[in-house]
Amino acid sequence: MKKSVLTRYRVMAYVTGVLLVALTIGMIGKYALELDAADDFTQVVSIAHGWLYVLYLIFAFDLGSKAKWPVKKQLWVLFAGTVPTAAFFVERRISRELEAQVEDGAPEVAKA
Repeated sequence: MKKSVLTRYRVMAYVTGVLLVALTIGMIGKYALELDAADDFTQVVSIAHGWLYVLYLIFAFDLGSKAKWPVKKQLWVLFAGTVPTAAFFVERRISRELEAQVEDGAPEVAKA
């Protein structure tokens, strides 16, 4: 597997995670603290997170298909972008698991 596949997944996992944490903080400010300034902030961050989450899904699916993950693991990684801070932990675990394959230059499984 190419290192670029893992790298783009890692970048999108961090971007998605940061935006989701920012959105959570904005929602707390908007609804719990009733801050007027949080309205515009949450609108912008929610749109950005939504579009970038779609990219995260594409890159995570691509990574999972190239790594030959079972469906359950694939769904676990895809779902991580919807839970605040989960993307950081899942990304770290997946990166540690796959870095050995990328560094060793393990050949990809031949397709039939």
